[in-house]
Amino acid sequence: MGLIHIELFATLDLVGQAPGGPEEDPAGFPFGGWQAPLMDEVAGAQVGAAYEGTDALLLGRRTYDIFAAYWPHQEAGEDSGIATLFNRVPKYVASRGRPNLSWNGSTQLGADLAAAVRDIRDRHEHIKVVGSLNLVQTLLRERLFDRIDLWLHPLMLGVGKKVFGAGAVPTNLTLLEPPAVSGKGTVLLRYGLTDGTPATGDMSAPDRGLGHD
Repeated sequence: MGLIHIELFATLDLVGQAPGGPEEDPAGFPFGGWQAPLMDEVAGAQVGAAYEGTDALLLGRRTYDIFAAYWPHQEAGEDSGIATLFNRVPKYVASRGRPNLSWNGSTQLGADLAAAVRDIRDRHEHIKVVGSLNLVQTLLRERLFDRIDLWLHPLMLGVGKKVFGAGAVPTNLTLLEPPAVSGKGTVLLRYGLTDGTPATGDMSAPDRGLGHD
C-alpha cells in the first residue's frame, strides 16, 4: 500500500492560507504570499527534497487550478525540476464541481473521497498532498495519511484558514527525524502517523515532584 504525504506550510498560529501569493485564496485574507519573504536556500532545498520519489499528486480544486495555470509553463525556468515532476506524474483532483482538467494526467475523484483515496494508495507508492486545506481536513478526519511535513514559519497572522481545522481528531504522531531550521527561522517538523489515540496522565503525581503544597 502506498504512502500519503501531506505537505503543510504554516505560521506559528497555524494559519496555512495562501502562503505563496496574493491571488491564491484572497477572500477575506489580506496576507497572501506571507511565506515568500521567509524562503531561503535551505528551506527551498527542503521543499525540493520532500518531493523526491513522488509518483502522484492529490490536490483540492483550488490548489489544482493554481498549479495547472503555473507548472506546465515552468519546465525551462528555475523551478524546472519540480515542474518536470509535477507535469509528469498523475494528478488526482478532489472536487464536487466540474473542474477543467486540461493539465496532462489529471483525473477527478469520485463522490466517495475516502474510497477513491484508498484506491490511489493501491496504485502509487508516494502520493503528495500540497496546499488543499479543505481536502487536508478530510484526510485528517479519516486518518487517510501516513506522514505530515510541517514547515513552521516565525510569524503570526491572527486570521486565515488553519492547517488543523475542522478535520482534526485525536491522533498519535511520532517525530520521524530531528527538526531542521532554515537561516530565516523556519522549522521543518516531519511526523508519521501511529496507532491509537492520545493517552492522558497526571502531571501533579508525587513522583513527578509537581505537587501543589
